[in-house]
Amino acid sequence: MTIPILDGHNDLLLRLMTDPAGREAIWSGQAGGGHLDLPRMRKGHFAGGFFAIYIPVRPDSDAPGLAAMNEMMAHPPYALPLPPALSLAEAQPVALLQAGHLLGLERLTPDDFRICRTVAEIEHCLARGIIFAVMHMEGAEAIDPDLDALHVFHAMGLRSLGPVWSRPTAFGHGVPFRYPSSPDTGPGLTEAGTRLVRECNRLRIMIDLSHMNAKGVEDVAAISDAPLVATHSNAHAICPSARNLTDRQLAMIRDSGGMVGLNFATAFLRPDGRRDPDFGHDVMLRHLDHLIAHLGEDHVGFGSDFDGAEIPAPIGDVTGLPAFQEALRAHGYDDALLRKLCHENWIGVLRRTWGA
Repeated sequence: MTIPILDGHNDLLLRLMTDPAGREAIWSGQAGGGHLDLPRMRKGHFAGGFFAIYIPVRPDSDAPGLAAMNEMMAHPPYALPLPPALSLAEAQPVALLQAGHLLGLERLTPDDFRICRTVAEIEHCLARGIIFAVMHMEGAEAIDPDLDALHVFHAMGLRSLGPVWSRPTAFGHGVPFRYPSSPDTGPGLTEAGTRLVRECNRLRIMIDLSHMNAKGVEDVAAISDAPLVATHSNAHAICPSARNLTDRQLAMIRDSGGMVGLNFATAFLRPDGRRDPDFGHDVMLRHLDHLIAHLGEDHVGFGSDFDGAEIPAPIGDVTGLPAFQEALRAHGYDDALLRKLCHENWIGVLRRTWGA
């Protein structure tokens, strides 16, 4: 029996914005490529998840392009220079466009896809086999320091937000892509970042620690009254990438009643830090074992990074999730634990964060 999966992170909205095939062709599966579309979600028992609004690097930036970054990450050690900060004027139209794409998917297939704003809505979709989305923002470049735009996006459905995607924002400093490296790479939240976290707490918007550096995680932990959550991060003890979580950070997340979603990105899974998909489920299982040992089985889930990262060859795309579940069973995880990992833990932390 394949258990429906609630996934902590994907970048389908970026693909919808940048792929010339167009939204309808991509969503229907006619375009091919990528990791996600509606037919493959059905085949992979993908129940829903966090759909990220992410502002890509400017094409005219002096920072290395995607191809150059991928090449560097294929040959560790590496320390990738971060792209420059984006202005509100640059970021906000892109964020609105991606939010529009998410709303557009709901209009295209209203019987098959819903945007959820409450736990009750998620449970309704799970019970009826309707694929659902939680609107997430990966990096708050589209939010002004006065936080007016936060309320606009919240009204559209925003229920999860990461203050940074690695590069600096008005709200804080992200962790760079370095291997091997500690996540302790610089200053954390700004004064505006402190206000952002407090207002997200008030609005019951979940704060995502993924891409935050060690000081930023400490700052959020000190001021937030919500569970600490990293939607797509792995164990630093197994893969010492700056993007991964140390055992100290895992303890902080555990003690807050939060959780971590296992990231499928190869460079954050492999102990050698290489961006290379040629390995089996065993590496993912090592991370899961470590996360469960340090967080407890009620505080771990999946955060695939589908359509935003290179993923292990045995997964391939969303249709590889049932085989992954079988690997977890063969590893000794029973169905009660699998249900927790697949969706119950995410629903639990959202209930503790959103309150409904």
